Amino acid sequence: MTSDKLSENQHPLGGGMRNYTSPVPNLFPPPESMRPTLLGNNYMITAGHPLVAKVASNVLEANGNAIDAGVAAGLASNVIQADMCNLGGVAPIILRQANSNKIWCISGVGTWSETVSLKNYLYRHNSDIPEGAPSSIIPAALDSWITALSKFGTKSFSELSEQAIFYAENGFPLDLRTANAFALMGQTFKSWESTKKIYWPKNRPPNVGEILKQNDLARLLKNMRAAETGTDRTSALEKVRKAFYTGKVAKQIVNWVKDGGGWMTTDDLKNFRNEVYLAPSYKFKGWQIFTGSIYSQGPVMLQSLSILDGFDIKSLGHNSTQYIHLVTEAMKIAFSEREKYYGDSREPPCDLDELLKVSHIKKLQSMIKNHSSLEDLPTLSAPKKRKRDTTYFSIIDKYGNAFSCSPSDTIDGNPIVEGLGIIVSPRGVQSRLDPLHPAAIAPGKRPRLTPSPALAIFTKKSIKEPKLMTLGASGGDVIPQGMLQTFLNFVVFNMTAQQAVEAARFTTLSFPDSFYPNVHDNGRLSLEKRIDPLIIDQLSKLGHKTHIWPEYEFDSSGVAISADICFPDKNNRVIAAGVDVRRSQYAWGH
Repeated sequence: MTSDKLSENQHPLGGGMRNYTSPVPNLFPPPESMRPTLLGNNYMITAGHPLVAKVASNVLEANGNAIDAGVAAGLASNVIQADMCNLGGVAPIILRQANSNKIWCISGVGTWSETVSLKNYLYRHNSDIPEGAPSSIIPAALDSWITALSKFGTKSFSELSEQAIFYAENGFPLDLRTANAFALMGQTFKSWESTKKIYWPKNRPPNVGEILKQNDLARLLKNMRAAETGTDRTSALEKVRKAFYTGKVAKQIVNWVKDGGGWMTTDDLKNFRNEVYLAPSYKFKGWQIFTGSIYSQGPVMLQSLSILDGFDIKSLGHNSTQYIHLVTEAMKIAFSEREKYYGDSREPPCDLDELLKVSHIKKLQSMIKNHSSLEDLPTLSAPKKRKRDTTYFSIIDKYGNAFSCSPSDTIDGNPIVEGLGIIVSPRGVQSRLDPLHPAAIAPGKRPRLTPSPALAIFTKKSIKEPKLMTLGASGGDVIPQGMLQTFLNFVVFNMTAQQAVEAARFTTLSFPDSFYPNVHDNGRLSLEKRIDPLIIDQLSKLGHKTHIWPEYEFDSSGVAISADICFPDKNNRVIAAGVDVRRSQYAWGH
C-alpha cells in the first residue's frame, strides 16, 4: 500500500537526490527575469549584437582598456549592425578614465556645411527636407573612434579595426532579427542600386543564415589602416583620420552630396572635429548621472529626474496609476523644454545650467496635477513619419575605465556611396525649417541629436573609487524614456539590472517627433499590455490618450544597463548587466 504522507525522515520541503518528491515546485522561486542578470569582476560589456560583444571581449582579454574595446566595438558595429549604424553616421560617446571623476563627452554628430543657409535650402527644396543628399551632414563616427582612441585609448587603429575588417571582408551569417530588418528597410533601399547590391544581393531580402559581405567597406577600412604609419601614436592616428576626411574619399563624399542636391565641401570635411567636453549632470538618489549637452536630447533625462526629485515616487508603487501618471507628466514637461530650448550648444538659446536651477525645477514641478494630464504643446500636423534607429553598447573594465556609446544612422537613411560602402549621415532630418526654432538649419550647425548615451557615478567620501553605471538605449524619441524608466527601476525600486530593462514600459508621444516632418500624436500614451488594464483605464480617465502595445514592444526602446553593485576594492569589481529582450542585445562579462 502506498501513502501520500511523508515519512518521518523526509524533509517537508523535499529536495535531495534520493528524495522521490524532489524537485518540489514550491522550493525554488520562479525566474526573476527572462534572462539572468550577468555578473563580472574583470569587465562587463553590453552590445546590440552578440558578435559586437565578442569583439569588445577579445580586446579586453588582450589587455586593452574599456576605451580600446569601445572603439573596436564601434568599428565592428558599423559592419555587423548596418541596420542600426554606419561608419558614415553618428557616434556620440560618453566615457570615464580610471582614477578620475571627470566624465567626458565626444559629441559624435556632424555639422551642416558652412555653405548652407536656411533661405537657400527652403528655396531649393520647396520648404521640404527630401530624403537623400539634401539631408546629409558631415560623417562623424570615424572621427569619434579616432578621437576616443587618441585621447583616451592605448592601442592602435590597426589592432582595433582588425575584426571589423574581417567581418566586412569574410562576412557573417544573418540572424532572424537582422534579416527581418533588411527586409523592412529594403522597402526603401531597394530603389537605390548601390545599397541593394550589398544588402539584397540576390534582388530579394536575404534569408536567415545567408552570409553578408561588405567588400567596399572592407577596402575603405583597410586603406585607413594602411595610413597609420610612423612611431608617434598621435600623429599616426591623425593620418588615419586624414585618410577619410581628406583626399580621394573626401572628394567622393562631397561629389555624392553635391550631385544629389545637398551642401558639402572638401573644406567642411577637412576642418571637421567632434567636440570633446566635460559632460553636464544631475544628482539623483546619490547617483550623479551624466549625458550629452543640449545639441542632443540627453538632458531630457536630467530634466525629468530633476522634476521627479520633488516627489516620493517609491511610495506610489512601481507602475501604479499615479506613478505612471507622474513619470509621464515629468517626461512631457522635459520634452516641452527640449522643444523650447535645445539646439547646438555652441550657440545655445538657453544655458543647461539655467534649466537645472532649483527655481526653474520648482516651477516645472508645480505644473503637475494629480487628477488630470497636462495639455500638449501646440505644433503643426504632418502626414508621414520617418523612422530611424540606433544601437548602443558599453564597456566597464576592472580599473574603472568606462565607455558608453550610441552609434547610429541606418542603411535606409541614405544610399550607399558607390565604392565606399558607407552612407553620408542623413541626420539633417533632425533639423528644423523654422528659423525661430533652436534646432533650425544653419551653416556649421549640428542637428539636435536623438542618440544620447549616459554614464553615472555613485561616490562615497570614505571610498576612493566610485560605483559606475553605463546606460543607453535605441529608438529615437523613446531613448530617454526607456533609459529613465530603467534607471528608476534599478535605483528606486531595487530591481536587478535585467529586471530593470525587462519591466513593462510606457511611452509618451505628447510632443513633435524629432525626425522631419515632426509628427505629433497629441496626448498619446502607449503602454505595454503587461500593465494592469484597470490602471490603463484609470490613466484614460486622467486624460491620457492610451494606446496598448504588445507585451514586449520593439518601439518602446531597447535599453542596456551595466552597474557596480558594490563599491570596488582596488581593481576588484562586481558589475551587473541587463540587456533588453525587445532587441537583439547581448551582454558578456568576466
